[in-house]
Amino acid sequence: MSKMFDLTGKVALLTGASKGMGLAMATALAEHGARVVISARKQDQLDEAAAVINAAVGKDLVSGVACNIGYREQIEALVAKTRSDAGPIDVVIGNAGVNPYYGSILDIPDEAYEKTMQANVQSDLWLANAVAPDMIEKGEGSMAFTSSIGAFKPSSMLGVYGMSKLALIGLIRNLALELGPKGIRVNAICPGLIKTDFAKELWNNPAAKERAEKEIPLRRLGNPEDLAGLAVFLAAPASRYITGQAFTVDGGSVMWT
Repeated sequence: MSKMFDLTGKVALLTGASKGMGLAMATALAEHGARVVISARKQDQLDEAAAVINAAVGKDLVSGVACNIGYREQIEALVAKTRSDAGPIDVVIGNAGVNPYYGSILDIPDEAYEKTMQANVQSDLWLANAVAPDMIEKGEGSMAFTSSIGAFKPSSMLGVYGMSKLALIGLIRNLALELGPKGIRVNAICPGLIKTDFAKELWNNPAAKERAEKEIPLRRLGNPEDLAGLAVFLAAPASRYITGQAFTVDGGSVMWT
């Protein structure tokens, strides 16, 4: 294996990783040698996911720690548990997020707005704050957070979600600026329409399939595994001079935006 993508000895923490894109990214990191801690809200789902990855890689490299990203104390406990179980953290991928509301931004209840912004923006700031000391001490590290191509265009149904993901890119750029002198890289992953449970309302219908076949240059919707290579790239030495960027993984659907 090229050292450029070798993650042997690295400790990676991923949120929103019991299924879908997070699970695919965690699997890829473990396949490249990382010790991986995955997190989501339900411990039983995490245990099942960890067992699947460990069986696939033939080593016990992955374990799960339950956490609700809506609470700062739970994020800090997750980071502390990761540190005690696996060691100082080298890589973090914040993939957890929410979308509790579909419809006009003029009609969104305050509670849904606040939940969206806290889970999709503030929780990643909490996570960055919690893991940064490990990376600062080492003089290097990689943080990546899952934004969305929804950040790049307005939407009549997903407006606040898109706003939160654009704000997240703003957060990432500021973290990249502030943490860069410490050797820490911070980047955004911006998926298009990926066939996950989270996005099922958007893709599980004939109209979405038809739209994908006509409008996406690669003529298909994305799969969780399409995120795996980028996750490894951003975690590995291969991307050592890249920070503050927003990488789209969308089959070419927003290259004109």
